[in-house]
Amino acid sequence: MADERTRYFRRLARLRRSARRWSVLAGGLGGAAAVLTPYAGLGLPDAAWAGAAGSAVALAAWRWIDLRALAAQPAPPPVDPVEAAARSRARLVAAVERLPAGAGVVAEARRVRARVALRGTSAAQPWARLDRATIALGGMTRRLTGPAEPAVQEAAVADRSLRELARRVASVERALRLAPTDARAPLADTHRILTEQLESGVAAYERLVVAAAGYVAEDARPDAPHPAAAGLTEATDLLHGVAAALAELRTGGDLRTPLR
Repeated sequence: MADERTRYFRRLARLRRSARRWSVLAGGLGGAAAVLTPYAGLGLPDAAWAGAAGSAVALAAWRWIDLRALAAQPAPPPVDPVEAAARSRARLVAAVERLPAGAGVVAEARRVRARVALRGTSAAQPWARLDRATIALGGMTRRLTGPAEPAVQEAAVADRSLRELARRVASVERALRLAPTDARAPLADTHRILTEQLESGVAAYERLVVAAAGYVAEDARPDAPHPAAAGLTEATDLLHGVAAALAELRTGGDLRTPLR
């Protein structure tokens, strides 16, 4: 999609071409009307020529007025290439997300990109564990209703917080590799504290997922057999009964067959 500056110049060019076309048409129709209109008076065909010429002159004038008004406006500033690329990427992602399976594809691509960005740091493994736990919880979200809804909301907040913490751990670790010897001790201590927080947070998130799985299991376990199993059992008994009846009919028919 074109930016504002490109659209401005395209519209300016369209107005200029339109004004020129109507000017040429108005001149041609006006000249034809002047030549073909008799001096003795105007007939119906002559009135049509004159009306068409007048309409063309009016439209040409309006196009020139619109052109001058648009040309008097300042052109939009050029778009930064980086910003234009970001907008194009955002539009592409939005278009993919509108597809039936697009949202899952985009989410997986983002997860892979995040893992690659943290590769080689101590935050990579906790991030992967958090990814697995998030996917597992996402599969149970629709069943976590009623009293379990606050836990789902708390899990979403914790997920964002832990991912931000993982990025901080990776940033401090990269800075630690570049720091001089006399400045490594404070950074190392900070990195150790952040890593411990990340590990404990991911472990707590995993325990929440396990608890959510237990809730879903208990909520979905009825005292009576599942209706599908009961229906299948009845259908099986019915088929067995029909098969037995057919077998009895076939046996009885053979006994009544006269001897030759």
